[in-house]
Amino acid sequence: MRHVIILTVTLCIFISCDPKRIFEEYKPVESKGWHKDSVMVFAVDLQDTYGLYNMYLNVRNRGTYPNRNIWLSISTHFPDGRLRTDTVEILLADPSGRWKGSGIGDLFDNQILYRKDMKLPVRGEYQFVIKQAMRPLRLKGIQDVGMRLERN
Repeated sequence: MRHVIILTVTLCIFISCDPKRIFEEYKPVESKGWHKDSVMVFAVDLQDTYGLYNMYLNVRNRGTYPNRNIWLSISTHFPDGRLRTDTVEILLADPSGRWKGSGIGDLFDNQILYRKDMKLPVRGEYQFVIKQAMRPLRLKGIQDVGMRLERN
């Protein structure tokens, strides 16, 4: 528990000093594991349609996670009703099994650039929906899932 508190305080310090950040949020995964039908929904209200954005996917995994990678399905719901869905593989460990990302104890934090120079052409609320696309019905070892949107 102490490690989680230290990580949270450290992240708050770094996040508060970041002028490029438009949005950043994490959602916790159930302690039983991330069920295939469970989705993480992130709502972002955007009014600047002229800028370019970078979108990052954030994954916190424990050292007990049984895979080197994770496949995610990301759906973008535009304010005008359009929908875009992608499937993305994120490598959480190198071929030798060493975890990537920053870590404290048995918890590893990865931030992966998902889309660079992304245009969001419609004003209003965008919904980004993330779900796991792995074979197990319940994926164990993933602690939190998040996303970050920043001005490029």
